[in-house]
Amino acid sequence: MIDKPEEQLTTPSDVAFTPSVKAVQSRKGSRNSYLRMENDGGWETRITPPLAAFIAAQTSVFLATASAAGQPYIQHRGGPPGFLHILDDSTIAFADFRGNRQFISTGNLAENPRAHLFLMNYETRERIKLWGTAEVIEGDAALVARLMPPAYQAKSEQAIVFHLTAWDANCSQHIPQRLDADDVARAIKDRDQRIAALEAEIARLKAS
Repeated sequence: MIDKPEEQLTTPSDVAFTPSVKAVQSRKGSRNSYLRMENDGGWETRITPPLAAFIAAQTSVFLATASAAGQPYIQHRGGPPGFLHILDDSTIAFADFRGNRQFISTGNLAENPRAHLFLMNYETRERIKLWGTAEVIEGDAALVARLMPPAYQAKSEQAIVFHLTAWDANCSQHIPQRLDADDVARAIKDRDQRIAALEAEIARLKAS
C-alpha cells in the first residue's frame, strides 16, 4: 500500500475549506457560520453507524481523482447494494469492475492519491461527500474476491481502497427525487394485482 500524504489540517473541514475558499466565504458572508461549525467540532473523520448504513445501501458512487498537474476526472461506479465495503471506520473498498479500459482513475491515483467519493440517494434526497486518499490494489486475488458481490455478472482485475480524511452531509435542497425503476415496477405490479382482486370481487358481488 502507498503512503498517504500528510494532511496538515487544523480542523477536518480544512480538507475542503482552503484559505482561498475561506476568503470567498468571508467575502460572501458565510464564513462566520462555518467557523461556528468548526469550533463545535466540525466534520466527522470516522465512518459512523448511520453513514455505514447509508454506504451499504448504495448502488452507485462517483469517484473523483486528479492528475499530478491537477486535471480533474470523475468516474461512476455501480453495483448491487453492498458493493461498497467498509473495511474499518476510516476505510472503504470496492472491486474495480472492468470497463472501457481507459484507466484514467488508475493513472491519476498512481501520481496523486488524493480522491473524493460522492454518494447520492435520489429517493431520500440525501448526498454525502467524502474526502480522502485512494489507492489501486493489483494482484491481490483474495481482496478482490472478498469485494466482489455474490453472483454479480462483472469481472474485476483490481480493487480500489479509499482512506477517509473527512466527510460532510449536504441538505436536500435542489436534489430531484427519483425512484429506482425496479421499485416502481414492483409498486405498479402490486397495484395492478390489487385492482384485479377488487374487480374480481365486484364481479362476484354483482353475480350474486
